[in-house]
Amino acid sequence: MKRFLFAVAMTMAILIGLAQAQLAFDPNQVAILHWYAANQTAAVSVGNAPEGVAFDGANLWVANQSDNTVTKLRASDDTTLGVFNVGTNPCGEVFDGANVWVANYTDGTVSKLRASDGTTLGTFSVGAGPCYLSFDGTNIWVANYRSNNVMELRASDGKLLGTFTASAPYGIAFDGANIWVANNSSNNVLKLRASDGKLLGTFNVGHTPTGMAFDGANMWVANSGDNTVTKLRVSNGAVLGTFAVGHFPIGVTCDDLHIWVANNQDSTVTKLSASGGALGTFSVGVQPGAITFDGTNVWVANAGGNTVSKL
Repeated sequence: MKRFLFAVAMTMAILIGLAQAQLAFDPNQVAILHWYAANQTAAVSVGNAPEGVAFDGANLWVANQSDNTVTKLRASDDTTLGVFNVGTNPCGEVFDGANVWVANYTDGTVSKLRASDGTTLGTFSVGAGPCYLSFDGTNIWVANYRSNNVMELRASDGKLLGTFTASAPYGIAFDGANIWVANNSSNNVLKLRASDGKLLGTFNVGHTPTGMAFDGANMWVANSGDNTVTKLRVSNGAVLGTFAVGHFPIGVTCDDLHIWVANNQDSTVTKLSASGGALGTFSVGVQPGAITFDGTNVWVANAGGNTVSKL
């Protein structure tokens, strides 16, 4: 009888254990190797002090600030496809559908590279300290940090179409109709109508705003001075929330459902839900800054480690 009761007890314990395990174990996740919210699959070596990243639909382009080069990586397998010379101290990049544009901070220029083979198609003078770029479907917008302005260039030939006042502009993003500019020194962002550059609003955010990203309805702004991100409704600039992240956030990107923030001084990336809830913090390389999403993975440029992390 004792043996029978013992056997029953053991069976019940096993069944309970299996039931508990089932709650935490999803075979579908194992099948696709997604055991947690972000899986660091690669740390890829690039040039010195990578500061910018852009995705062209198949490849990742990395601006190596200390080398005055751009590295082209195949996103599917991390293979280096080429290294191309640009201007002095390149940082921000953007893809226009056919070409990659690179902001050369110390030169006061932007380089236009053909994405298919890296050929330089033009180098265009802009303001002092161009740092980040955005594309509105027709034109390239350049944030000139030291000139306190934003310039609009025609993507087809680099012709200057307009210059608009800002305040140490750093991050810049397009929402489908308007250009948003993070004023690093005045703790606010500008909303400019892309068609003519008209100022549509100035909205307060956190301290020392840097990178920005559009999620389809809202603009997310990284505030490097107070370790937060601000969520703004693009229709009217209303603040929908301010959320704590890591130390000195710089870059922001969005995937289909989440917001990813590169925390420069923590060597981490914070993942937020669309409502702003924290979903995880993941270690990357040293001094992450620029960050982008390729449709499958999040890529992070680690300026202090001469690598890009692939999450």
